[in-house]
Amino acid sequence: MSEPSSRFDAAYRRLIWKTCALFLSYLAVAMSLPVVSVYVTQRLHFGNALGGLAVGIAFLSTLATRNHAGVLSDRRGGKPCMMRGLVVYAAASLVCWLSAWPAWPPAFGYGLLIAGRLLLGCGESLTLIGMLGWSIAQMPTRAGRVLALVGMGMYGAFAVGGPLGLALFHAFGFAGLMLVCAALPMLGLAMIRGVPEGALQHGVRESFWRVLGRIWRPGLTVCLQGVGFAGLGAFISLYFLDQGWAHGGLGLTCFGAGFVLVRLMCGHLPDRIGGVRVAMVSLAVEAIGQCILWTAPNAGMALAGALLTGMGCSMVFPGMGVEVVKRVPPQLRGTAMGGFAAFQDIAYGGTGPIAGLCADHFGYPSVFLIGGVAALLGLGMAALTGREDAAAQA
Repeated sequence: MSEPSSRFDAAYRRLIWKTCALFLSYLAVAMSLPVVSVYVTQRLHFGNALGGLAVGIAFLSTLATRNHAGVLSDRRGGKPCMMRGLVVYAAASLVCWLSAWPAWPPAFGYGLLIAGRLLLGCGESLTLIGMLGWSIAQMPTRAGRVLALVGMGMYGAFAVGGPLGLALFHAFGFAGLMLVCAALPMLGLAMIRGVPEGALQHGVRESFWRVLGRIWRPGLTVCLQGVGFAGLGAFISLYFLDQGWAHGGLGLTCFGAGFVLVRLMCGHLPDRIGGVRVAMVSLAVEAIGQCILWTAPNAGMALAGALLTGMGCSMVFPGMGVEVVKRVPPQLRGTAMGGFAAFQDIAYGGTGPIAGLCADHFGYPSVFLIGGVAALLGLGMAALTGREDAAAQA
């Protein structure tokens, strides 16, 4: 075996191990996602808009801290950034646990819940950007594969975390669930502590806004893609309850299963055939899945729509992420990935409250109509990105 091949194999094994740690840690996000809106509406007796806000505000916090996470990853290294994020994960879950104390008035408990969700978003930012910066630095020619595998860890957690979180919520209450969510990131932290970190990249720095100017088209594409997932994650459980269908927790499971399946089968394609092509096909599939959810006559069709949505969402981030990596020098990759992920955060943070208002006025199916339209707009933006690349190479 040649020395470069041996180094690649060792880096890939470390990537798989880090992805396993990310999977366990990300359960702190995934298990709470379908539960928060149910907890707010059914236990605290607030409306769908406040339930959506409690879900989406974590993503707004993530958005606000992407620049900090990217700069920290570039200057201090991806591993310290990721480790700090895992500690913040645990602290956020403990704040949410404290919010469930029954002696609090509902409004005060909701306020603590919002504080915990804000802290969770900060932890997500540090963890993900640290993981990406750390791993891409060790495998710079396989950025698409890195992004695909990291996404498998995250959305695999969503597949397991949806029904697991609801089951723990019904068995032990919101407080019991939050204690589990606090323990899992500490396990992930123990797993990565001994994994070596690569050398830092040095070079000329640029402002965050200048980096955004390089990557805004791929970023806007993933923003539009994220609307469908955000609406599904926040409201599919309530959609099933409203329709009188059983097994609402399986919606996220089907989404995650489709997501991971496509990542396993197609994770190499962005590096091989180009990210734009992969993203365009993916967005078309997502739009079909969202339209099926919008018009679903029964639970089976709704779950099929969730599956197709997951399959469609799967490769958009790594596809466009490959385009982002091409646009920046090595010493700016963490900052670029922070800005790139921030576009997705905009969708995740804004979709919850807006979709909640639409659900209040037009019913839950309207949430998925919005997601389908956004996916089609994302398809158009991906096509414009491809034209921009072709013009630059001409």
